[in-house]
Amino acid sequence: MPGFELFGPSEHKEVNDVLDSGILMRYGFDAMRNGHWKAKSLEQELQTEMQVKHAQLVSSGTAAVSVALAVAGIGAGDEVILPTFTFVASFEAVLMLGAIPVLVDIDDTLTLDLVAVKNAITPKTKAIMPVHMCGSMARLKELKDICKTNNLKLIEDACQAIGGTYQGKPLGTYGDLGCFSFDFVKTITAGEGGAVITNNDDYAICADQFSDHGHDHVGSDRGAESHPYLGYNFRISELHAAVGLAQLRRLKDFISIQKKHYTILKDALATIPEITFRTIPEEGEENYSFLSFFLPNLDKANAAMTALKDNGIDGCFHYYNNNWHYVRKWEHLKEVKSLYPISPQIKEALGKLKTQSFNQSDFFIGRNISCLIKLSWTEEEVKQRASKMVEAIQSVL
Repeated sequence: MPGFELFGPSEHKEVNDVLDSGILMRYGFDAMRNGHWKAKSLEQELQTEMQVKHAQLVSSGTAAVSVALAVAGIGAGDEVILPTFTFVASFEAVLMLGAIPVLVDIDDTLTLDLVAVKNAITPKTKAIMPVHMCGSMARLKELKDICKTNNLKLIEDACQAIGGTYQGKPLGTYGDLGCFSFDFVKTITAGEGGAVITNNDDYAICADQFSDHGHDHVGSDRGAESHPYLGYNFRISELHAAVGLAQLRRLKDFISIQKKHYTILKDALATIPEITFRTIPEEGEENYSFLSFFLPNLDKANAAMTALKDNGIDGCFHYYNNNWHYVRKWEHLKEVKSLYPISPQIKEALGKLKTQSFNQSDFFIGRNISCLIKLSWTEEEVKQRASKMVEAIQSVL
């Protein structure tokens, strides 16, 4: 990761098709397109690749989560359970709909802890949203069982995990809805973009309409289309879709390269007795975009990060001290720093985060280091990197 490392002739061709036609919008202008429909083509190929009935392209991964929640009927005052380790977009999407993000602890999968999820369910809970951070998945079978027992929706935020599988199914297809991001640093990129996938026909129709101002997309005259309900502008452009189309066709190759590099690094780090690795749920296979491992304690993790940086090893992240991905430093969320008025319900719920402790999450995130896996490395570069990482980490143990 990310896919931009290997941009080449296929991406150039797809983009030039769009520029030659001059039509950058995904809807309308049929006669001028010269037969090029990049967004439609990408949706169709996503459906095939993900073995799912419906795919709806949107403008970002954040938009994908927002649309997925909306079409599942989640809104004002509803609670959505999500992990303390995620990207800020996850809770932003929940808040955008007037719903309440309920953050719960993670376990050694770096995703939702099942006991914490069960304890967080209230009469207001409407959905559980596992976030497949750093390329691997939550315990989806158990989460689906919890959802069935409590009549909840299971919405997969697979924005960082495209290409991974669980029980032989592509990540994003196990729940009621799945979400992907195609931003600039994802395994496949469109520059900006995202997708919602589902096997539910009604959800698919709603996603199509909601993401384009509520347009019903019936007929060939956009000005004559009706609006069954309110919507928003979450459209992707043809330029972004064109890049994404070329990249999707290369996904299997990207995953293969990542797995090769990941395996070299993991095998090297496995020689250090003090290191343990993230748990991958049984019957799951990650997309190998990150190698995540644990040091014995927080102090050793901090020291290891310093040693890695001092030895010129970039691309390693200690999320305990990260402003984007872990609850510990989300002061803007805890203090409800909003440009617009927030409902008393949400203020009350978020206010609890100021004093709420997530000791279990701290235990795992504090000891975790996640290293991205680059596509552009040569095999020799990976081996040299592995050797330097082992040396750096051993120096602090």
